[in-house]
Amino acid sequence: MSSHSPFHGSFVALPTFYCDGKIDLRQLAALMDHHVDVGTDGLLVCGTTGESVTLSEFEQRRVMRFAAEHAAGRLPVIAGVGTNSTAETVQLAGYAEEVGVDALLVVTPYYNKPSPNGLRLHYGEVAAATKLPIFLYNNPGRTGCDLDPDLAADLARTHETIVAVKEAAPGLERARRHLALGALDLFCGEDSLLADYVALGARGSITVTANLLPEDLSDLFRVGGPERDQERANTLAARIAPIAEALFCESSPVPVKWALSRIWGTTPDVRAPLAPLEPESEQLLEAALLSAGLLDRELTHS
Repeated sequence: MSSHSPFHGSFVALPTFYCDGKIDLRQLAALMDHHVDVGTDGLLVCGTTGESVTLSEFEQRRVMRFAAEHAAGRLPVIAGVGTNSTAETVQLAGYAEEVGVDALLVVTPYYNKPSPNGLRLHYGEVAAATKLPIFLYNNPGRTGCDLDPDLAADLARTHETIVAVKEAAPGLERARRHLALGALDLFCGEDSLLADYVALGARGSITVTANLLPEDLSDLFRVGGPERDQERANTLAARIAPIAEALFCESSPVPVKWALSRIWGTTPDVRAPLAPLEPESEQLLEAALLSAGLLDRELTHS
């Protein structure tokens, strides 16, 4: 598959951490440094996992600026700038470019349910406002808006800065259509389908699971493509799958923030209307973490 962008491999969708209700950039910095050290291929801030919809515009801008400055070219930084307002999305896109972000993730406008022509207008205005590469983001289960692959391909052919799509629709039909159309680099946005996307020839992924298994996901993209080490890919996929499933026992990012708090001591706080993880979900997730060797069993039960 020919590439439309310089981006590839496993990008981690980073959480936004809070302390006493305020954004804590020190925790974000430590997690970013960890991903540099372990070989993650890139970072996403202000996405779904970053709770972008409950950040104020000031907070969102602060996180984007900090991430770009702290990454300092060590890893590419994608910033989620998509909202359900075209004007606001355009403003955020312009700011992200100004502060040195490397690419933009633009989710379909949620709640509004725009027509195909509405999506053309929306993405066209965003593309006209920035020179940065744009990742389209289709997540119909969360947005109520479904971006058809034919329309996505048309957008890419019309706007040279639209180079990739993060696809989070269920099943593999969409992935296959994107690959057949060949207009966009395909990134997996559905954690449960990671191994399938890699086997099909996806260019990369942007996932929650990379927070917990960054080395495994990066390795999967290196060994899992056509005519590579299939045995190693199968071993990695078997390790990744239970964690990917457990991280969606409740609405993301509630589980991953709880998991990170157990592993790294970061704060698990989420903003309402999200709520803390339920006790039964804690037990399920703890069992998955222990099974994967991500928690010390003796310390857990001491």
